[in-house]
Formats: sequence, structure tokens, C-alpha cells
Amino acid sequence: MIKKLFYLVLFIFLPIKVFALIEIDITRGNLDPLPLAVSPLSIDDLSKKEFKNIVKIENIGSEISNIVENNLRTSGLFNPLSKDAFLQAPDIANLKPRFEDWRLIKAQALITGKVSYINEKLRVEFRLWDVLAAKEMMALAFTTVPSNWRRVGHIITDKIYERLTGEKGYFDTRIIYVAEEGPKTKRIKKLAIMDQDGFNNKFLTLGNELVLTPRFNPTSQMVTYLSYFKNLPRVYLLDIETGTQEVVGDFPGMTFAPRFSPNGKKIIMSFAKDGKSDIYTMDLENRIVERITNHPSIDTSPSYSPDGKYICFNSDRSGYQQIYVMNSDGTNVKRISFGKGLYGTPVWSPRGDLIAFTKLHKGKFYIGVMRVDGSGERLLTENFYQEAPSWSPNGRVLIFYRETKTNAKGEGFSAKLWSIDLTGYNERLVETATDASDPSWSSLLSN
Repeated sequence: MIKKLFYLVLFIFLPIKVFALIEIDITRGNLDPLPLAVSPLSIDDLSKKEFKNIVKIENIGSEISNIVENNLRTSGLFNPLSKDAFLQAPDIANLKPRFEDWRLIKAQALITGKVSYINEKLRVEFRLWDVLAAKEMMALAFTTVPSNWRRVGHIITDKIYERLTGEKGYFDTRIIYVAEEGPKTKRIKKLAIMDQDGFNNKFLTLGNELVLTPRFNPTSQMVTYLSYFKNLPRVYLLDIETGTQEVVGDFPGMTFAPRFSPNGKKIIMSFAKDGKSDIYTMDLENRIVERITNHPSIDTSPSYSPDGKYICFNSDRSGYQQIYVMNSDGTNVKRISFGKGLYGTPVWSPRGDLIAFTKLHKGKFYIGVMRVDGSGERLLTENFYQEAPSWSPNGRVLIFYRETKTNAKGEGFSAKLWSIDLTGYNERLVETATDASDPSWSSLLSN
């Protein structure tokens, strides 16, 4: 249903060239963000009146441009310039920019567009201009229902990001997480979901039962999570679009909630029994359970490679917790982490080139990445307590959660979501309505 909301995507002018005249080096983080101007999308008076009646927004054109601007700013790769410095009106700039005016305020790229109300639909056009070369780089138009206006802003950002960096964006996505409230010793935990920028937050459970580690299906808006029913752990599947929920099974002693396989047809998880924990898979169509590891150690936190051929997991089979990689059938197990400290929560990048992890060393928690053979370990951020990294769908940003230290009375505790890009720059707090933990990033909704 998500993918069908946009019934028309019209390509007006789109050069064949993959990379823009302006190029962003995404491997350098936010060391030198590109200065660009996001002009408010122009709108005629009649359309403005209609949208005000329907979606209760004074100027939907300005609101959509604000979404684009905020998305680009939070990526750390772009520096949107102040609108107070703009010298050209939005409607004129969209037709024919005076490039000398935009060069004067140091803009290297310019985004313009217009919004209209046609046949009870929202139509949004936008253009991306190379200011230095005085050329149009891209022009697109979208038609959808008026209530979908926020998604239009995210999709426009994805198109701009891809045109300027050469890689897919991650803005038309959602994040599911565990919303937490109450004192540390008596937390109420609910499943919650929001757009990646924190808007459209919804609670999916009531908080009557403990919920843990929700994970998105890579191919659909389906979520799996662990919940305790009468103190017994149950694995659930939840269809976010329909609200349909089903129990996959009752698994006493499960240590970690499951993850989906890349094709979304299997779940991989760990069971704890008799002091050890092994990794299992379940086929969601026939509910057949297959044991993948059989070792007298604790094997947990499995995660598939994006091609489904390999699995990374953590295990104490070497004496203390490290990261291992094996074939998807459990053969050819290899340890890949050899640094000092304990390693956990490994998760394979959707690009297939890296594995993110949590590391505990000398009382501090780190979020880091390493290549799939264990080489090139890089620690991106450290703190008192932080874990559970989850990748953006383009494999360039990680979201995780961080807890604060309490005082002697147990006061001052909080759990918040944070994100950081792959270079270790642009670490930022992700705003949520309540405390939050265990985030999971969806795939692109518009794919």
C-alpha cells in the first residue's frame, strides 16, 4: 500500500549522466558540506486555499521545502543557506534562475519548484540546478493525495541526494523502536514507529507487556519482535499497514528477538537451553524450524548478509564474546574480531561490505564497524552505555540507542536514539516523544 500512494511519477528532464556536475564526496562526512539554496516551492492562491482547507497548512509549498532543507542538513553533507539571503522570488526562480544572484550568496546548487491542486490531487514539481555551471541537473513531478505531502518532501530529498552523491538516499523511510517511560526499575515499554525525521510518531502496542528488539522485514512493512505474554517470550509478526498481528511461536528461553532473512521469507534467531544458546531459522510459510549451530557455547545475535549466503553472530566459544561469520547453513565458522574487549550485536550492512557492532572495553561502550573479514575495525563513537546499531538502507548511516548514567538514588536515567554516519562524523540526537531504545531502520518506502 505504501508504494501505491504515488500513482504518477513524471520525468520531465533527466540527463542520462549518473553523476552530477557537482559531486559530493560522501566518504568524508561533514568536513566540507556543500552550500545550497532550497527555495520555497511556489503556489498559486487557489491551490493554497484548497490545501489549507484539506490539510490545515497555511503554505504547503514552504512546508515541503522545509522538509527537504532539514533532511539535507541532518545528512551532514549539505549546508542549506538562510532564506533571508535569497534575492529572487520563488516563482521566478523556478522558471529561470538568475544564477549570478545565487552565486552571490555562495550557493553551488539550487532547488526550486511549485505546488498545485489538480483534480483533487497534490502535484509537486521540483528542479535541481547547478549554480556554478548555470545548468538544470534534474526536474521531476509527483502527483499524489494531499495528505501525503510529507512523503513528497522525503522523496524529493532522496532524488536530490542520489543525483549529487551517486548513491540512494534514506529519507523516505521509517524507524521502529521501543518507546520507554517510567523509572528505570519499572519501565513501560511500547512498540512505536515514526518517519526517519521523527514525525508521524505512532504507538503500536499498549504497554501492557514487555516488548523487545523490533526488526523490519527488508522487503515489506512487516515487523518481527519479542514480547512476553504471562512472563513467557513470544515471537510476533506485525503488519504495520493493516495492524494484523500473529504469533510465530512460543520459545521459552529465547535470548534475542529474531531478524528476517534478506528475502523476508525466513526468521533467524537464538534459543537458550541448558546454559547454552544456539542459532535457528524458521521458514515463515511452513513454520519449519532448522538448527544452524550446535555448540556448547552461547551463540546469539545472528544477522544475514544481504545476499543471504552468510550469517554473522557473536559467540563466547573462544572464551569470551567475539564476532563470527559462517555460511548460511552453519558450515565454515570463522572468528573475525580479534581486538581487545567484548563484541556483540553484529549486523551486516545492506551494502554487504561492513558489519556494525557494539564493543565493551575498559568500562566503555563503542559503536563500530569492520570489514566482513574482520579487518579495518573502526570505532565511531563511545559512551557510558550504547548498543543495537541499525543501518540506513543505503548503508551510510547507523542509528543506535544510548543510556545515561544514574546517580546513587537511581535518578537521571534516560534512553535516547542517536545516529552517526559511517565516517564517524555527524553524530546527532534523534528526537522522540519518549525515551527510546532498540531502533530498526526500514527499507525505502518508495522502492
